Amino acid sequence: MRFIFYIFAFLAGAALSFEGAIYAELGKTIGQIETSFYNFFMGSIIMGLLWLFFGKGRISYTLEAPKWALLGGVLGVVYLTSIVVSVPFVGVGITMVAVIIGQLVMSMTIEHFGWLGSKKNKINKEKLFAVISMIIALILIN
Repeated sequence: MRFIFYIFAFLAGAALSFEGAIYAELGKTIGQIETSFYNFFMGSIIMGLLWLFFGKGRISYTLEAPKWALLGGVLGVVYLTSIVVSVPFVGVGITMVAVIIGQLVMSMTIEHFGWLGSKKNKINKEKLFAVISMIIALILIN
């Protein structure tokens, strides 16, 4: 059953590469900030429709959530806009490898300390070796 989630994660990564390339091109036409705005505007419309028809949560309780939990929207803007800005200069491949390295380093740190409600999972030499290998790969493909 876990294999299905690996497939979903793989598809998300593939979609992100397509999105980066597409939005880099759109950014040349309408501007990088405008491209990021377009993404979130269209995403809001689509998610609004999904929420309207399938939502079962309690969005009215948003302000009762821990304030730090509301930073996800801000981080999403940083994430996407960084990709839109980076792809035209260094390409999709290098951008995505750098994104993955950033994700690995931060996720290992979050799990190591058990931050944000995450289960503690200590950093070990295998994880460090994996990240160092990715950094070497980034340097070599650059």
